[in-house]
Amino acid sequence: MPATVSPAWAYSLQLPQDPRAPALARQTLRAVLRTHAMGELVETAELLAGELMANAYLYSDGPYTLQLRAMGSTRLRVSVWDSNPHIPPPFGADSPGGTPPPDAERGRGLFLVQAYAANWGGYPLGGTGLYGDAGGKLLWVEVHA
Repeated sequence: MPATVSPAWAYSLQLPQDPRAPALARQTLRAVLRTHAMGELVETAELLAGELMANAYLYSDGPYTLQLRAMGSTRLRVSVWDSNPHIPPPFGADSPGGTPPPDAERGRGLFLVQAYAANWGGYPLGGTGLYGDAGGKLLWVEVHA
């Protein structure tokens, strides 16, 4: 049976603070996109989601959430919520421009996100937020076919 395109859908996956969680989330992302006939977005979406989840895993101390949302048949929004309210460069409005110094051992992943995403952003969440959290932040990217 051929896959059909569903123009509007969303999936959320809560991930524990476990080093195996991002790999399971990437498998889920691939399955969801192929199921919804959006296989052409898999490579870019997986790269971007992986960087957002790595940031959440490394810089927060609790669970985090991956959300996938179709925005029509050729656009996908990937969001990651975590409990750390700090918006990292280059997502923050007051973040310095440019890339990390060549000798920096960390800090390149989210600049890759900026380079590959069609749109991107981030914002702090105060109080009880969209994901039933007690604050934190949401970083998001959009991928277009």
